[in-house]
Amino acid sequence: MWTPKASLNKIGILSGITALTVAIHYGYIFEPLFGHIHWLHALHGRFCYIPIVIAASWFGFRGGVYSATTISVLVLPYIFGQDFETHDMVSEFVEIVFYYFIGALVGLLVDREFFARKKQQEAELQVERSQKLALVGQIAAGVAHEIKNPLASIKGAADILVDNNTSDADRNEFGEILQSEVRRIDSTVSEFLGFARPKETKLELTDFTGIISSCVRQVTAQTEKAGIRIETEIDDQVFVIGDGEKLHQMVLNLILNASHASDESGTINVSLSRTGTGFSEFIVMDEGSGMSNDDLVHAFEPFYTTRPDGTGLGLAIVKSIVDNHQGQIELTSQVGHGTKACVTIPLFSSGDM
Repeated sequence: MWTPKASLNKIGILSGITALTVAIHYGYIFEPLFGHIHWLHALHGRFCYIPIVIAASWFGFRGGVYSATTISVLVLPYIFGQDFETHDMVSEFVEIVFYYFIGALVGLLVDREFFARKKQQEAELQVERSQKLALVGQIAAGVAHEIKNPLASIKGAADILVDNNTSDADRNEFGEILQSEVRRIDSTVSEFLGFARPKETKLELTDFTGIISSCVRQVTAQTEKAGIRIETEIDDQVFVIGDGEKLHQMVLNLILNASHASDESGTINVSLSRTGTGFSEFIVMDEGSGMSNDDLVHAFEPFYTTRPDGTGLGLAIVKSIVDNHQGQIELTSQVGHGTKACVTIPLFSSGDM
């Protein structure tokens, strides 16, 4: 990236190289050692191309021409101060013409490359900007869709609550409905904000075993109420370099997805082990309805969901978390036979500290 300081440094280096090459041209460097030799003087002239090419490479066409002009002006006193014959004089001026030619040619090529790269960057920025705008539109549409039904329920409950003819029992019932729908809206908005504006991932020594065990305990009451059993096979003391809060969110999302996909009396298998290749392997497997190949292809895309009440952000957030931990996630599924999610995350090693 161009900065004034970097530019001044380059100009300083270029000035030094130019001074050195002109000194060589005047014979201040080699001639005291070797005397005046014709081929050595010819070699001196070729050294002058070095700062011209460098200037053109750093500053483009103008840099090449300015450098060629500077060197030409500096060597003119030498040319006119020598008792050159006509053909030698012509040769010196032809050399100066070539200074300009090389400077201009290299500079034009550099400028062309620079402008091509600049256009490419502008095109990439435009594509990125368009993608962000499209994502904003998707998020806005998703939020509007997800809060529309709860708002309708809240409006209906509020109308009943303000009705003086409503009984106390109905007031309690619809009061609970109102609170439940408000929590649903809050959860939906929080999920959308978590996707659109994720917190920075803070990597540190994390007890992956403890996180998974905590998540299983957290959802056990909910799954048992639905008649779903969770079976676990979790290795002790599995440590990774990760963000505990985000890993907790990832594990919870996968287990809840499995419970939503499971039928009553179904089983969810949760396991954690070491692979022997420096990775932890976390697996969640259900016996639910499964996913088609088309659903698997789009599973991690934002807003893609097969659930009527889903936002389509759960797996997208999971994928983002796994990527930020330099891990991998793989989904395998078969319609009618359940789904398996396998997450691998690098284990902690003493070299990580």
